[in-house]
Amino acid sequence: MTRDDIIRMAREAWGLHFICESDVTKLERFAEIVAAAEREACAEICDRFMSAENCALVIRARSNTHG
Repeated sequence: MTRDDIIRMAREAWGLHFICESDVTKLERFAEIVAAAEREACAEICDRFMSAENCALVIRARSNTHG
């Protein structure tokens, strides 16, 4: 995820028009933490399934319950 992606998502989520540099740095760190948690959750799902197809289906279904 790029810096521009993070800024775009923050604007979309909170309706922000101006984001100061210190806030961008904090948002980047927050995005790193969230992405790491999501990667670990996905890895745990994959650990439980033998089939890559099943794993992918379950990961995609997460958006329906965690969105």
